[in-house]
Amino acid sequence: MRQARRPGSLPRAAYKRELLHLQTELVKVQEWVRAEGARLVVVFEGRDAAGKGGVIKRVAEHLNPRVARIVALPAPSGRERGQWYFQRYVERLPTAGEIVLFDRSWYNRAGVEHVMGFCDEEEYRRFLRQCPVFERMLVEDGILLRKYWFSVSDAVQEQRFRSRLEDPTRCWKLSAMDLESITRWEAYSRAKDTMFAHTDIPEAPWYVVESDDKRRARINMIAHLLSTVPYHEVRGPTLTLPPRPPSTGYRRPPRESQTRVPDHPGPG
Repeated sequence: MRQARRPGSLPRAAYKRELLHLQTELVKVQEWVRAEGARLVVVFEGRDAAGKGGVIKRVAEHLNPRVARIVALPAPSGRERGQWYFQRYVERLPTAGEIVLFDRSWYNRAGVEHVMGFCDEEEYRRFLRQCPVFERMLVEDGILLRKYWFSVSDAVQEQRFRSRLEDPTRCWKLSAMDLESITRWEAYSRAKDTMFAHTDIPEAPWYVVESDDKRRARINMIAHLLSTVPYHEVRGPTLTLPPRPPSTGYRRPPRESQTRVPDHPGPG
């Protein structure tokens, strides 16, 4: 039986239509970034199952991976744990003409590392002191830094966890640590409030995206990002398809001489 649409949710047809329009504008941003030598960094943060991955996928879907890349770092190696905390993130920052989308970022220290005890109190306090300084340096150097926090309710988060548990194509998205976030909901809430108090600065403010409705969250986030970037359409060279030259007698080798992928019959 088809589920009734939740009040306020965005209808699929309207979502698809607006998403395509916004993604077309993102391509214009990409070409502007490349032409102007700009550097754009977008940070995606939020609770587990808040919809960050889905938004990042839609942002990057039609962009050139040589210009726009997604950075999703694993747990730090032993060598990285001995570095200045921000060092491995600095290595992934864009050069001129690039866009970097951080699927989680240096804010791991203010969230999961702090709540789960993966850093000590001094490391945590040092991060809260250094992070605003670090981000002011990025902005002062000309980087366009945008930070988005995806806010999801406890009920919707639990619903999404259950859906992933039952879906063999998405169960890999869940870990024991993800599920533990249910029992540490208030601890993560306090950590987020403290993080905002220290790092919501005029040079690099936090923008909160309500994400119980995934479609609306994607549209709102992309539209807002576009509104904050001073891009304009960059006209590329006019391309025309050349005429196909006449045959010079080339003949393909017999199909039987090659190992070919067979047709998959598919379900009944």
